[in-house]
Amino acid sequence: MNALSRQQIITYYERYKTNEVIFNKEILEVTGLLTKKVCLKCMGKLWPCIIYAASLQRVKVLVNTKSGFLQSLQEANNGANIQFCFKGNEGADPVIFFVAVRSVGYIPYGNSKDTAMVTLQFVQQAPDYLIGVLGRILDTTANTQSTSKRRGERIIITNETQRMLGILSRETAVSVQGVPRQCILRDISFYGAKIIIMGLANFLNDREAVLRIDFEEPRESYFLKGKFLHSETVEGRKDLVAMGMSFYDDLIPMKYKIRINTYITQVRAVNRTDSSTVLVQGDSQEASPGDP
Repeated sequence: MNALSRQQIITYYERYKTNEVIFNKEILEVTGLLTKKVCLKCMGKLWPCIIYAASLQRVKVLVNTKSGFLQSLQEANNGANIQFCFKGNEGADPVIFFVAVRSVGYIPYGNSKDTAMVTLQFVQQAPDYLIGVLGRILDTTANTQSTSKRRGERIIITNETQRMLGILSRETAVSVQGVPRQCILRDISFYGAKIIIMGLANFLNDREAVLRIDFEEPRESYFLKGKFLHSETVEGRKDLVAMGMSFYDDLIPMKYKIRINTYITQVRAVNRTDSSTVLVQGDSQEASPGDP
């Protein structure tokens, strides 16, 4: 995870301290949580657990009711510590830390007689690293809701915005109904993109497509599935067309959304300190469309 400013950590905590993140498969991948190294420490012993959900103030874990942990927790007057472990950036050592917690209750998990969900309140404010990990997800989720102004903001891909976003190249590929074709990114948003591609609009409109975007730091490739909904002409090039693509909401990777949200957040911070800079809308330098 890239470092966040102290002010951003404070902002995340104040805005989202009661919001909860469910640790499904995608969230585990996004956070880099190393599940096998997550455990509870109580009465001098380590107990395995599974994180079900977490907020900036508490965590819900699944434990085996036959392991003896619940009895140990009672003996410890409901006090314990939970160990978090996250992957380090690009080969760095894992990030490991303990957080002091106090149980506020537990219930059976589903229909299982062997598993309980225990709610653990943080004794003190969560570590900055955990606030950063969960805060990015919560902030991105808030800003991609249908009522958010950020949802529809489009980022013109220029040399500057490409660098800030960490996009490897504006020249990329799109698969149109299974057939790969070269294209150039013109702009992107949380839920769509505009690309320049060789072809005729009449044959591309309403076609399903999968757009590939490669990012750096860390190096990742996202495959965004959607449909072409509208087109524009490219001045001076009858063989090219600018196609507007809408991504399928439920197939957009959370990591992609976080990258877009991080960029917009950074740009808004810049604009607040320099009223002459409007990087959210891009500058006037667009890609010179050559033959894709």
